[in-house]
Amino acid sequence: MGGLISAFIKGLSQLSDPKTRGVVWASIGWTGLIFVLTWVGIWVGLKVTTFIAIGWLEVFFDFLSGAGAVVLTWFLFPPVVIAVGSLLLERVAVAVEERHYPGLPQAKGQTMAEGISASVRLLGTTLGLNLLCLPLMLVPPIFPFVYYTLNGYLLSREYFEVAATRRLRLSDAKALRGKKQTSLTIIGVAYAFMLTIPLVNLLTPVVATAGMVHLFHRWNKDHGSDENSGTPEISQQQKQLGNEQ
Repeated sequence: MGGLISAFIKGLSQLSDPKTRGVVWASIGWTGLIFVLTWVGIWVGLKVTTFIAIGWLEVFFDFLSGAGAVVLTWFLFPPVVIAVGSLLLERVAVAVEERHYPGLPQAKGQTMAEGISASVRLLGTTLGLNLLCLPLMLVPPIFPFVYYTLNGYLLSREYFEVAATRRLRLSDAKALRGKKQTSLTIIGVAYAFMLTIPLVNLLTPVVATAGMVHLFHRWNKDHGSDENSGTPEISQQQKQLGNEQ
């Protein structure tokens, strides 16, 4: 648990890094724009739909449309933030490693095509599963548990694999994630909770990415399958860096 807390705090502290602040502003800009467009689209869609042609009842349904647009936008916001943030994860990971792990060789990283493909795949999966959870809003005692656990799992899976596949083969990254899935889900739930807090949610992709990079290096120091740093000298260097962290 101490490692999770340490990674979470280091992820927050990454916001003070000048290179990271540029990513933060880009993430806020794009996410804010998509948030507004999503709300407008939902509101217009509900507004133009005539549920009943009786004056005062139609006014009532218009009010419900506005409230419904807010609720649906809030509900769909995490998947949108995750998708937008995933396009910027590589820049955050590079900034974290330059600041905290300067002795490591350059990682292969993600290509633009890989980043877009991962974003689209994640958006579809997250959106679909969250929509399936929508009826659970009618069961208040159950909904928060399912909602945060589901999004915590999805967040931790995506962000950790992005951090890990920069230096490991995908199969090795998944194997490492499988060994640490419980811990990853716990910290993922914390990030999912951050996504439901206005303004804080705009910073969540950056904080989550930075935290996952720290967790990866902490857990991978004895892994030995890093394709970019598989030599004994580099592996030893990773162990030393991990111990210092």
